[in-house]
Amino acid sequence: MSSKVQSTESAISSSPAHIGPRAKDHGASAPESVPPLEANAEALQFLESLRQEELQMLFFSETLAMVSNTGEPQGELTIDVHTGKHKDDTGALSNGPLVHAFSRGLVDKMPCGNSLLGYLSWNLETMEQHSQEFIKFHILPMERKINLLKQENQLAMTRSIKEGKEVKTQVTFLPWRLTAGFISESANLLLLRVMAWRRRVPSDARFLALDTEGKLCYSTYHALGSQTIQVDHQEAEAFIVEQTVHSEEGVPMSCQYFLLSDGHLAKRVQVGSPGCCMITKMPILREEDEIEPPPVFEKKPLMWEEDMELYSRFLDRKEHPDAQAVISDFLLFLLLHKPADVVTFAAEHFGMLSMYWEPDPTLGSSNPRSPFRSLDLEFL
Repeated sequence: MSSKVQSTESAISSSPAHIGPRAKDHGASAPESVPPLEANAEALQFLESLRQEELQMLFFSETLAMVSNTGEPQGELTIDVHTGKHKDDTGALSNGPLVHAFSRGLVDKMPCGNSLLGYLSWNLETMEQHSQEFIKFHILPMERKINLLKQENQLAMTRSIKEGKEVKTQVTFLPWRLTAGFISESANLLLLRVMAWRRRVPSDARFLALDTEGKLCYSTYHALGSQTIQVDHQEAEAFIVEQTVHSEEGVPMSCQYFLLSDGHLAKRVQVGSPGCCMITKMPILREEDEIEPPPVFEKKPLMWEEDMELYSRFLDRKEHPDAQAVISDFLLFLLLHKPADVVTFAAEHFGMLSMYWEPDPTLGSSNPRSPFRSLDLEFL
């Protein structure tokens, strides 16, 4: 995970050379400025297809052992991806993937290591990234740092190299519109997990990246097929992806990644390097959750009269305690008085309970009032 920075002049355009009078006499013309590098449509479409739910399934931590070509342990590499909060230059907070990777080891018995911390958007845009790499040579220790930070409409890059006590620092800026399709080191680690999860590498996609000298260049990915690997007496199929960083000035650098089905990195081999990184214990592979369709229940007619429980509840509600008491009193009076006209007796008895009932006058009348309420036209 080497850190890189680029200069504005080399990334965007080249200044035209000065043309003297002698050059004009020979009819020479100024060279055209070099157009800025751009990611192609296939790369941009792949990044636009990313979804937050898909990326969150690839959030986990993993550790690989660094071994030499003879199998001797040289250190370990840890990669952790989870959700983090990032504050931009305006103070606004946003959630997105947070990638943290670090390694410690030995190179020719000399301590070395690197660390990486990157805040990304859900489309793998680099909001902020800090990386550091060091090798403690006995004579002249070397340390290299690089910081990427989005500032309004540009990406600020600070590159610092320390050799012994001498420190060289370079600060450059790249317009944000030219960073479309740019894959930083932290974004690359998550992008590889997406390719492993989908089991697909975008065909002919050309992304942007930084080379070892901090200059903008193209980066491509190619699927090399699958291979069965054995780890801790267990076998698993690994999807092999090769990434190549095409430096404009140096030799292209390639790295092969052996990825398990859920995005775990089983092995990493840098082409031309004597060592590699590999897992020593098989992780528990995560599979995609299958969402079952909700059950469909057919609407059936409710035959409550045939349901003994529902019918019993209906009777309990129908037979109100107050109604039972009123009926019991009426039957008691009916047995005591034994009227000849039961209907009239019932009307007089229940009339007292009616809201329309009026008491009889104190003095009797030869024409007693009918116990039945007269029907008004407004109630018809």
